[in-house]
Amino acid sequence: MLAQRISEQRAGVGDPRALVGEMRRTVLLVPSAESGLWSARSGGVRWISAFTGETAMARFAVHHGPGDRLMDYVALLGARIVDEIVPTLDEPAGLAVDIADGDGAMFFPPVIGVVPDGVAVDSGAGQEGGGREH
Repeated sequence: MLAQRISEQRAGVGDPRALVGEMRRTVLLVPSAESGLWSARSGGVRWISAFTGETAMARFAVHHGPGDRLMDYVALLGARIVDEIVPTLDEPAGLAVDIADGDGAMFFPPVIGVVPDGVAVDSGAGQEGGGREH
């Protein structure tokens, strides 16, 4: 269902609040690495990579996997990722879903309504003029 909501949003007909709600209710597959969950930094944000299913994750693993070994992963509710894991990171962090799917990818940035207000970059907490201290 999340993949369908992403498709609707990308087509310009989706409801952003419904998309975030669906992400929160969806069990996502998150590749794990020796240092924790698979993530990448871009644009000043640490993006945790997650996938809506094994097929989507397999497309990612072809280019980023550990060679001839299977890619380890954990299954987590989207809400757990954004509510519990993101706040433990010492930097702005968001969720990147199905990033190997091009037209099916969706980014959930570290903003109010996606992550807890205390770690949202647009909450104004921590710094004068907005943003979070680094």
